[in-house]
Amino acid sequence: MTKGAAERDVVVRIRGLINAFGDTVVHDHLDLDLYRGEILGVVGASGTGKSVLLRTIVGLTTPRAGTIEVFGQEIAHASARARLATQLRWGVLFQDGALFSAQTVAQNIQVPLRRYTSMSQHLMDEIAALKINLVGLPPDTAGKFPAELSGGMRKRAGLARALALDPELLFLDEPTAGLDPISATHFDELIRGLQKSLGLTVFLVTHDIDTLRATCDRIAVLLDKSIRSGTIASLIKDPNPWIQEYFSGVRGRAALAEG
Repeated sequence: MTKGAAERDVVVRIRGLINAFGDTVVHDHLDLDLYRGEILGVVGASGTGKSVLLRTIVGLTTPRAGTIEVFGQEIAHASARARLATQLRWGVLFQDGALFSAQTVAQNIQVPLRRYTSMSQHLMDEIAALKINLVGLPPDTAGKFPAELSGGMRKRAGLARALALDPELLFLDEPTAGLDPISATHFDELIRGLQKSLGLTVFLVTHDIDTLRATCDRIAVLLDKSIRSGTIASLIKDPNPWIQEYFSGVRGRAALAEG
């Protein structure tokens, strides 16, 4: 039996979040929960702060007000040790992959291993090879540099690094941006497959309705500095003009019809 929202395990709990830059308010008292084991897709028009919200949760942007709890720990007021312990339970894939250009793919994957563990180089090499295989890259990718990879391969390499420490929670910022439709479809399939096989909880920022349809259990829509969430089926009934245009416009109808 499916648990009700009140009974579900909340991995990320956001209450009263305000993000502002100078006089420009981006988020005004946002409330949002991310439940264990789900893929939550975050969408919204340009300028609604989708990536800002992700960066705020992981501590790269400081909110003006509000609270954010991850795994029950309020990050802003946690001790350095508690904050680090929580951060080691998540992985992040930024939009451009954020790979170090002067390091090979294997060396990129090993960055968090080298920083947060004391394991041997031999073991790090084995883990890098395992993660490369996990994201569907050929073994010889380990010795290649980011400039030698296609855009899709760089995304997968960045994902492999995000998975290096076996996180429970995965943050993805526009993972299919810049990919051709075939590569984007394969990446969507990869994310869904990894979520199921590894038991991940995923916070996914995207603009791509195909990605929402293919991967997400629930959608959060950023609108007018606030947020609305639900399934695609429930959001289609929302009278908000932007939501109607997004889900019921030509591209939205086409993507949903394919599902």
